[in-house]
Amino acid sequence: MGLDLSSDAAALTAALVDVASVSGAEGHLADLVEAALRALPHLTVDRDGDTIVARTTLGRAERIVLAGHLDTVPVNANLPSRVEGSRLYGCGTSDMKSGVAVQLRLAAALTAPSRDLTYVFYECEEVEAERNGLLRLAGRRPELLAGDFAVLLEPTGGLIEGGCQGTMRVEVAATGARAHSARAWMGANAIHAAGGILDVLRAYSPTRPVVDGLEYREGLNAVFVRGGVAGNVIPDECVVTVNYRFAPDKSVADAEAHLRSVFSGYAVTVVDAAPAARPGLTHPAAAAFVAASGAEVRAKLGWTDVARFASLGVPAVNYGPGEPTLAHTQEESVEIPLIGECERRLLAWLA
Repeated sequence: MGLDLSSDAAALTAALVDVASVSGAEGHLADLVEAALRALPHLTVDRDGDTIVARTTLGRAERIVLAGHLDTVPVNANLPSRVEGSRLYGCGTSDMKSGVAVQLRLAAALTAPSRDLTYVFYECEEVEAERNGLLRLAGRRPELLAGDFAVLLEPTGGLIEGGCQGTMRVEVAATGARAHSARAWMGANAIHAAGGILDVLRAYSPTRPVVDGLEYREGLNAVFVRGGVAGNVIPDECVVTVNYRFAPDKSVADAEAHLRSVFSGYAVTVVDAAPAARPGLTHPAAAAFVAASGAEVRAKLGWTDVARFASLGVPAVNYGPGEPTLAHTQEESVEIPLIGECERRLLAWLA
């Protein structure tokens, strides 16, 4: 049975949720989305793997990209969907099938939008980056993601969240010398030396940079500790893994230089990193969106795929009906009225 894009946004969300699509198993849902979009004569549809792109080609002065991922985290005894009061419960209701439902409803309704539109439905957002359908598309066919401004319908509780933080993980190593624990004075205990790394972290004062009028909150935290050789050996190495969340006033290179300065005297190895994205709210299309929606604007305190659009030169924001604090939980849910409100706000901007 296909997707009924004429059903209201909440009913369409429930239909999407009830198609299990854990990362890597989005194929059936991608088939349904593709079929629904190909039935709309005003759209041109392309598919790459389980990533679907649908576009209008009306020759408008601006092109807006609306993007959302089809996958969810593993099901946790929270399917099928259910309604309780004004909330719809189920895996993916918040992150982010309610946003995808809004995309699909807009794709069907906006046959003559004020701007050309690109709708992107992509796979494998919830897993390692190399499997991300948006990343693959950016490498293979970046022209499909081109636009003047993008909205990622990630869960924001109906607020506009500008840009995103960057993230970097580093390993900070304390060294020592091995010895038998019965003759500890003959060695140097690296685990004890790692206390200095923790002292640095405890004393660190995170900044709150303001970028394009939005306040971000950086964070520097230990997330893993690795050390030890055997129960009778003084260890010669202890490694503390540190996660740094940085505002879009820094590049990845800036973030690395900052961490090397903070942990001066220790060996620092970068494990992985993803760039931040500026809010993008100075673009005329973004200003028009904020004005038309009437939604509150705040900084995105986390990393999202808006950074991928930023790397392509497309300013982007996060805006969706889902509740971010409930994403990935067993009680994941979305306020039903907020789905309709999100759709109406986007219609007011694009119709």
